[in-house]
Amino acid sequence: MTAAPFPAATLSAENLNVALGGRAVLHGVSATFRAGEVTAVVGPNGAGKSTLLACLAGLRKPDAGAVSLDGAPLAALPHRERARRIGFLPQTPEVAWAVDVETLVGIGRSAHSGMRGLSEADRLAVARALKHTDLEGLARREVKSLSGGERGRALFARVLAGEPSWLLADEPLAGLDPGHQLDAVDLMRGFAAQAGQGVIMTLHDLAIAARLADRVLVLVDGRLIADGPPREALTPDVLARAYGVTARVVEGQSGPLIELVGRHG
Repeated sequence: MTAAPFPAATLSAENLNVALGGRAVLHGVSATFRAGEVTAVVGPNGAGKSTLLACLAGLRKPDAGAVSLDGAPLAALPHRERARRIGFLPQTPEVAWAVDVETLVGIGRSAHSGMRGLSEADRLAVARALKHTDLEGLARREVKSLSGGERGRALFARVLAGEPSWLLADEPLAGLDPGHQLDAVDLMRGFAAQAGQGVIMTLHDLAIAARLADRVLVLVDGRLIADGPPREALTPDVLARAYGVTARVVEGQSGPLIELVGRHG
């Protein structure tokens, strides 16, 4: 994948507070994300992970606090520029119309092409996204005929085709078989290795988070309780606080492995 057209050194959340339906979902969450890193946001159901990601993508306005991109308020960016710089993959994306995979992936170029149709540069970006997600052989298949894992890869490719500086993904590995999970891990690490690009994702799988991420944020009840490299953020004490489990952390061939022993206490 080519380097992103915009430098994006940092994406920052400062003292974010969000309430939904009268319930506080985020409580004063602050974090600065750096290009060149893969950051995993983990925590139990209802911890505020998806809400944090939506705020970082500019899709939800916090009740208090602010999000900035390279020190400038994200809310002040024109919508099209924000869409070019931040690619967002929702947790339960829908494809409501009958299109083939290549057409769907081409929609990811809309922030670049507007209404004028795809240019040669756009078509090359689509081809790269199809190749990186192993979808070249399915390019002419209708999206609705794909398996859940194949559809997930097609939606992932749509985001990649936009060549954003930041890739924000909400549970991007859900529904993928183990082989394609590893492929997605490698793809995200390769994305973050490009100049000026970074990845932030929510995950439930702690083993994948420990293997994939350079940095892990742990949310519990909308509060950030740990932030650091996997070995520092996913300690037995943190896992007990977050999930109510007793765990052991051991060294594996590819990094730390988390063994769940039982319920804590």
